[in-house]
Amino acid sequence: MIAGLNVITDNLDYLLWGRAAAGVPGGVLLSLLMAAGAALLALPGGVALACLAWRYSGVIRKALFLWAELIRGIPLIFVIFWMWYLLPLITGGDLPGALTVTLALAWFTAASVMHSVLAGINALPSGQYEAALTQGFSTQQTLWHILLPQVMRNILPSLVGIFISLLKDTSLAFIVNVPELTTVAGQVNNRVQIYPAAIFIFTGVVYYLLCCSLEQLAKRWRISRPAL
Repeated sequence: MIAGLNVITDNLDYLLWGRAAAGVPGGVLLSLLMAAGAALLALPGGVALACLAWRYSGVIRKALFLWAELIRGIPLIFVIFWMWYLLPLITGGDLPGALTVTLALAWFTAASVMHSVLAGINALPSGQYEAALTQGFSTQQTLWHILLPQVMRNILPSLVGIFISLLKDTSLAFIVNVPELTTVAGQVNNRVQIYPAAIFIFTGVVYYLLCCSLEQLAKRWRISRPAL
């Protein structure tokens, strides 16, 4: 048991930061960076798509729903593979692996955010929209100033669940050898070739603590915000 802990302590810096000192972040740091980058892209993207689907019926809404169902119906690991091989063909050059995985995570997560936000908008009383129009608000003003503030607070538990899944999904980056936490844990295990249970239990505990911390931060933020 003590020897297993020594494996963790001897490689702790590498598991937490990778080779960040040399300008190549990895481990927990890279997992957080990819999750944060994907969230920063997926949240506004999903909200914008939800607003489009709510505002425009017909072909636009059907196309957005088809795109979202297609993305959500495909395993994320395939989305990562597609982005890994297609983006270099589109851009004409190789992209960093972490950036490719971040874009894949954002694309995948935006579909879930869109559905969640759209459901939140549809759950509000329709009278709010009509009353805003009679007061001279435009559709965009009504969305931005009246509907979305309520929606974002109401769907916060759903968004937290989406972003917790996003954080855990960064572990799939190992499939393209991006040195996030799961990848570097595997590298440490392959190097020392002993005590794999200690290494991967540590990895699981880190993911658990990160996800619990995100949930607690969201709860504190919701409590501190005044009711709308």
